[in-house]
Amino acid sequence: MIIDNLEYNTEREKLIIPEYGRHLQKMINHTVSIKDKEERNKVARSIIAVMGNLQPHLRDVPEFQHKLWDQLFIMSDFKLDVEAPFPILTKEKLQERPEPLEYPQNFPKYRFYGNNIKRMIDVANKWEEGELKTALLYTIANHMKKCYLNWNKDTVDDSVIFDHLFELSDGRINLIGSKEDLTDSSNLMRGKKKKSSGGSKKSYRSRGKKRY
Repeated sequence: MIIDNLEYNTEREKLIIPEYGRHLQKMINHTVSIKDKEERNKVARSIIAVMGNLQPHLRDVPEFQHKLWDQLFIMSDFKLDVEAPFPILTKEKLQERPEPLEYPQNFPKYRFYGNNIKRMIDVANKWEEGELKTALLYTIANHMKKCYLNWNKDTVDDSVIFDHLFELSDGRINLIGSKEDLTDSSNLMRGKKKKSSGGSKKSYRSRGKKRY
């Protein structure tokens, strides 16, 4: 009876990369069992072509080709002995833990300033002393103040910003005790307030419109 030949999903072999389907997995399993190496290489290249045809816009991209070969070895449970145009992926290599990435910001406790501030400070440190550099330093300090206020704060003393600037510049920029004030907090946040109030007005108008 036909019903005797039915396969239940629970009885089937688990697919390593389900996107390629069961038939391709069976082709790879068969290739592993081929004794003739030349024939294995030929069949493996055919399987790569089939895998590439599933995404034709990427099949000729070298990086994508490398990915396909890696997937082929993964789906064979690293048992496939064939020649590949790329370094052969091993189980040990796949299971290696990546090196931890360093946090790009040297002062993670001041993340609210963003990485661009550190870059601006590095640029300012290379400028010659003079009016232009002084103007740049206060521009950076004002931007830092705005970033600080955006970080859920209503106000901040200029001395706090100057202290942070001194620390972020490794002590090379010292505006501590400066007699020149930074831009007032209310002026720095004025644009933000206008934007939020404008949004409220727009939503108020849309509530009054009729829908048809």
